[in-house]
Amino acid sequence: MSFSLFSNFTPDAVEAGIDEAGRGCLAGPVVAAAVILPKDYQNPNLRDSKKLNVKQRNNLKEQILQDCVCYGIAEVSPAEIDEWNIRNASCVAMQRAVDKLAVLPELLLIDGNFFRPHRNIAFHCIVKGDDKYLSIAAASILAKTYRDELMQKLALQYPHYGWEKNAAYPTAQHYAAIAEHGITPLHRRSFRLGDLPTNYLYTNFITSPSNSV
Repeated sequence: MSFSLFSNFTPDAVEAGIDEAGRGCLAGPVVAAAVILPKDYQNPNLRDSKKLNVKQRNNLKEQILQDCVCYGIAEVSPAEIDEWNIRNASCVAMQRAVDKLAVLPELLLIDGNFFRPHRNIAFHCIVKGDDKYLSIAAASILAKTYRDELMQKLALQYPHYGWEKNAAYPTAQHYAAIAEHGITPLHRRSFRLGDLPTNYLYTNFITSPSNSV
């Protein structure tokens, strides 16, 4: 099936699409990607990463990396999320991703409705932009695949929480694991992590021999 997303927002400006992944997760970083595609780029299969299965996302990731002018991927840690809140942390992740681009864009296309000015680069916020513009869709795929791979690796270090499958989103399994094992250093303490006293969670995790990894 093919989808018709816009190639450009403007006819001439160097545009970077930007999106994040992991905003609603209970643990791990929020990740953002910025992607500059060739002008008038076309890919009939490219769309919002949430509407693609794992195989489709991984195949498109390889194609994006091959076709793009440049890209940047950046993280904001759980500690930074707790300090700044997830809205601000997502914005910082996007700004960091822009800083990693090899080419300075003239216009940033932001998925969503919130961004702060960065490096005097013009920007435009587009609600559901990852299903409207190819560059934002490409960014959503790179951010999602990067973060999913990262959480799979972290699941080997903290095996109780099912991160290899749930990517640290708030599933019933994840909440049950927190109730049984406590939280890890990667959990976002500013998020609702279950009806448990804060002083119980991490202390219980690190002192119980049965929970060692």
